Amino acid sequence: MINKWNLRTLSIEELYKKDELVAELSLHPVISLLLVQRGIISADEVRKFFKPSLNNLYDPDLMPDMEKAVKRLNKALGNKEKILVYGDYDVDGTTAVSLVYKYLRPYSYTLDYYIPDRYDEGYGISYKGIDYAAENGVSLIIALDCGIKAIDKIEYAKTKRIDFIICDHHMPDDTLPDAVAVLDAKRVDSTYPYEHLSGCGVGFKFMQAFAKSNNFPFSDLEKLLDLMAVSIASDIVPITGENRILAYFGLKLLNNNPSMGLKGIIDICGLTGKEITINDIVFKIGPRINASGRMMNGKEAVDLLLAKDSESAREKSENINQYNDERRELDKKITDEANAIIDEFSNMEDRKAIVVYNPDWHKGVIGIVASRLTEKYYRPAVVLTKSSELITGSARSITGFDIYKAIESCRDLLENFGGHTYAAGLSLREENLETFTNRFLELANAEIDTEQMIPQLDIDVVLELKDITQKFANDLKKMNPFGPNNQKPVFCSLNVRDYGTSKLVGKESDHVKLELIDDSSKIPVHAIAFGMSEYFDYIKSMKPFNICYTIEENTYNGTTTLQLFIKDIRTNVL
Repeated sequence: MINKWNLRTLSIEELYKKDELVAELSLHPVISLLLVQRGIISADEVRKFFKPSLNNLYDPDLMPDMEKAVKRLNKALGNKEKILVYGDYDVDGTTAVSLVYKYLRPYSYTLDYYIPDRYDEGYGISYKGIDYAAENGVSLIIALDCGIKAIDKIEYAKTKRIDFIICDHHMPDDTLPDAVAVLDAKRVDSTYPYEHLSGCGVGFKFMQAFAKSNNFPFSDLEKLLDLMAVSIASDIVPITGENRILAYFGLKLLNNNPSMGLKGIIDICGLTGKEITINDIVFKIGPRINASGRMMNGKEAVDLLLAKDSESAREKSENINQYNDERRELDKKITDEANAIIDEFSNMEDRKAIVVYNPDWHKGVIGIVASRLTEKYYRPAVVLTKSSELITGSARSITGFDIYKAIESCRDLLENFGGHTYAAGLSLREENLETFTNRFLELANAEIDTEQMIPQLDIDVVLELKDITQKFANDLKKMNPFGPNNQKPVFCSLNVRDYGTSKLVGKESDHVKLELIDDSSKIPVHAIAFGMSEYFDYIKSMKPFNICYTIEENTYNGTTTLQLFIKDIRTNVL
């Protein structure tokens, strides 16, 4: 299980801020503490946090090149030019294309969309995509979730008399593509107040600026926020600032009035009638949208997201669900093969990173495999396969190791690369594989501390079981939506004991359903510990133990009760 528990502590100044919030807003002390831990320290910040408002979105014109982008789009629409909405094949890219296409469709009869083929064209803007645009008389391409490094591709497009507006959120190089406009809050010269937008988020800001320039009602954009919520959750961007506002209202729409396409996915996921959360998007909705690009072509995902009737949405959702089932089988097979390679490493204990390669692995799932290896071995992992004439790969990282910078330091060996701090992609020629592997491993060995390779669990607060009430759970729910930089609070309770009714559950009896008490309360609290049957004998011995958990609501036969979701157990406590 988790090897290290880290209890968060507050400085004297933060404790003072916590007490101020309790006094000024009559907040529960634990809720105040959780807010201060997240950097929310004033009454005004608390009010904005608990009651997000679309009025607090930033002016899109603050983003560099926005005025140029809007001017070019208005010109294209006015002249009835053919416009191509172009995006990456993952969830962020396909939701971005769907959002921009849906919003612009009423203003143009010459609008088209394009998703590159993962296997034939690879990530980002492709020459094939530009040729498609030229053959179809397109004079403006709006690129979403890609393009920030496509210098050569943009130059090629100019020879075809095609203009580009780039809407990206990946790290740019020192030189930007020579497009009409490059919208990216991570630009060095950007003073935009929030830099953590998803690719779909940048597309949304572009449409917001376009609407503002034409005095179109913002309410038309609000109808597309369900796509924003799916993008934000799936791309694992911080759910703070603008992302929190967009995700908050996007989740409301997703739960109450989702688009026809998303309703199809919700139905196929078994989420109908349930409250959809960020976690549901991450683990159920997002993977199905992603499966289209992984197994076939991401354009099918856009076709679904643009569906106008329930029958079409149902049919397309079933297809994508089938792709997801196939993806799961491949994922398991390749993960098993990768683990077999790692088992042969003679010095695994001394390795601070993992690089594995098999030319026959399916390109569409290597990112998932990299994530699984990182989770299992708690080391950065690079998983590589052969694609056409190049080796291509996905990389995932652990806390404290910037995998994008590590890969960037090997750029002289690479044909292409891109990504974020904890996730990146790359391609290289086969003759550079050994040199890249050695350099990457040397860099990881030099920069990663042994402590970083110990799985850690950050604990927000120590609670007694008597503190866990429905009112407290209701107060916690006000902190939704949870996600990166606002994770669901993790609590710890010490010296808890079995009430005498805990039991093993599940087909293999590998889960433990617990009823727990401590010295503060003799009323049992319900809990579930998945995959922790190894602790069952100790639990039934009635000896005390410590638990880490999140507080959840469990609905069964129409009745909702509180339940602790156990993340780790420590036995043999004093």
